[in-house]
Amino acid sequence: FLPAYFANMAPTFAKKTGILKFFAKPVDFGKEFNGQPLFGFHKTWRGIISGVILGILITYSQRLLWEFPFFRKISFFDYQETNVFFLGFLLSFGALLGDLISSFFKRRQGITPGKSWMPFDQISFVIGAFFLVHPFFQISISSSKLIMFIIDTPFNEICIKLSTDSSSKQFICLFFIIFIF
Repeated sequence: FLPAYFANMAPTFAKKTGILKFFAKPVDFGKEFNGQPLFGFHKTWRGIISGVILGILITYSQRLLWEFPFFRKISFFDYQETNVFFLGFLLSFGALLGDLISSFFKRRQGITPGKSWMPFDQISFVIGAFFLVHPFFQISISSSKLIMFIIDTPFNEICIKLSTDSSSKQFICLFFIIFIF
């Protein structure tokens, strides 16, 4: 599910780097539901596009790493039998869809963009990715992988707290997640 994590982080980096400015338009087109934005101005097409592209690239990278026994052992998917571009799209778009759904409910609760909504901010993208992928791919979940998800939520919250002032800290947390899990 690493592509989902990257896809979920990509919109922030796309905004900070200024790429795809043309697509920096709200996904909800400024529409409202009961007097509140559907998702908010910060959920943009740039974020969706950058997230999907990065998610597909990470999935392809995982396919290359799958050739090594260690990575094969910890993988959720059999990358030899998998269309990595389709899987990457499902994982990344599912993550972003889960995040959009979470944002919809955050707006209904009166939570402003950028404010934490524990634990939903930390798990909505994983749940979205899982539900979009599950109909198409068999997912083998061992107990160690389940533990990874349980440990990840609080660790993700710590990384969010650390990364509020520096994108370099986000990268440090990300690499820590990759090497530990």
